[in-house]
Amino acid sequence: MKVNVEVTDTFGHEANFSWVKRYTLETIDALSDYAIVRRVKAHIGWTGKRCTTIKYGDMIELRPMGECVVCFINFGE
Repeated sequence: MKVNVEVTDTFGHEANFSWVKRYTLETIDALSDYAIVRRVKAHIGWTGKRCTTIKYGDMIELRPMGECVVCFINFGE
């Protein structure tokens, strides 16, 4: 399964997209959402950061506490 990741800045608590870093990760299909979030956080360097996690069906949003950035995790084909 492919996992597409976008990390961008925020302005007024909304995604600003003045800069964007995009990544694609290959994972196995049997991983839970928690395991995927842990792998994505390790890949983008956010291991150990407390994040607010919101799930929108096939997308997960991560917002680290006290920072003006957001990460979107999309499950692709």
